[in-house]
Amino acid sequence: MSEPRFNVLGIGNAIVDVIAPVDDAFLMSHRITKASMTLIDEERAQSLYDALPPASETSGGSAANTIAGIAALGGSAAYCGKTAKDQLGETFAHDLRAAGVTYETAPLVDGPSTARCLIAVTPDAQRSMSTYLGASSLFGPDDLDADMIKDAQITYMEGYLFDRDSAKSAFVEAAEIATAAGRQTALTLSDLFCVDRHRESFLHLVRGHIDILFANEAELMSLYQTMDFDEALTQVRKDCTFAAITRSEKGSIIISQDDAMTITAAPVDAVVDTTGAGDLYAAGLLYGLANDLPLAECGRIASVAAAEIISHYGARPQQDIRLLAGFG
Repeated sequence: MSEPRFNVLGIGNAIVDVIAPVDDAFLMSHRITKASMTLIDEERAQSLYDALPPASETSGGSAANTIAGIAALGGSAAYCGKTAKDQLGETFAHDLRAAGVTYETAPLVDGPSTARCLIAVTPDAQRSMSTYLGASSLFGPDDLDADMIKDAQITYMEGYLFDRDSAKSAFVEAAEIATAAGRQTALTLSDLFCVDRHRESFLHLVRGHIDILFANEAELMSLYQTMDFDEALTQVRKDCTFAAITRSEKGSIIISQDDAMTITAAPVDAVVDTTGAGDLYAAGLLYGLANDLPLAECGRIASVAAAEIISHYGARPQQDIRLLAGFG
C-alpha cells in the first residue's frame, strides 16, 4: 500500500461563518432569538446578511473546523463539502485553502446559494446564530473524489450532513472506497438530535463501515438506546475498532479493541465559548492516530486542542496549538 498523501480527509457541511457585533436592539428589530441557533431559509439569510454591520467571514462547519485544526497541528489535510458558485463560496474555498487544507469540490452552479451561519454577537458576548444550510446540504456521491479518499489515511465524516438520502449514500460509498484502499474511516455523531433522527442509519453505518467513532456521552447512549453509560461503551466496543467519547469537564474516554483509558480535560483559566470544542478534540485525536502516536498521547493532544478553543470565541485556534501540545 502506498504512503497516503493526506493524514485526514474530511467530508461535511461547507458553511461560511459570518460574525458581526450588534446591539440588543438589532436582535429585536430583526426577530433574532438571543443566544440560540435557528435554521432559516434563503430569503431570510440574504436579508439578515444585508442588514448586518461589517463582519468577519471565515470557512466553517464542524468537519471543516476539524480539518483546519489538523492542518494547524502540522498534519496534511483535505476537505470535501458543497458550496455554490458565488461570493461566499469563494470565501469558503479561499479561507480553507489559506489554512493549509486541500479543497477541490466543484461548486454548485444552479441551485441554492452557499450555506452561512450568521452570528450576531452582543456586548454581553452572547452569540445568536441564524443558519442557512443552502448548497451544503446537496452533497452527494457525485461530489466524492475517489482518488482523494484512496490517498487519505483516514476519511472523517460529519453527522450533521447526514439528513438527506444522497448524503447517506455518499457516506457509505466513501467508506467502501476507503476500506477497499486499505484506509480507515471515522464518523462523528455531531448532535443528539442527529442521532435521534437517524439512529438506524447511523447504526448501519457504524457497524458496517466505520473504524473510528466520535461521540459525546449523551449521543452514545442515545445511539444504543440505553441510560447505562457502561453498557453503551460495551456496545460501541463491539461495533468499532476505536471510539472516543467526550464528557465535558470529566475529560474523555478512549476505547480500542484491547485498551481503554480516561483522558483528563486540559486545564483552562476560563471557559469562554464551547463552540468547536468537539471539533478540535477530534482534530487532535485524528492527528495523533494518523501519526501512529500512543493512545494516551493522542488523547492528550486532543484535550489540549479542545482547551485552546474553549478559552476564546470562535471555532478556530488563536494560539499555536503545536506549541501548546509541546511539539512545535
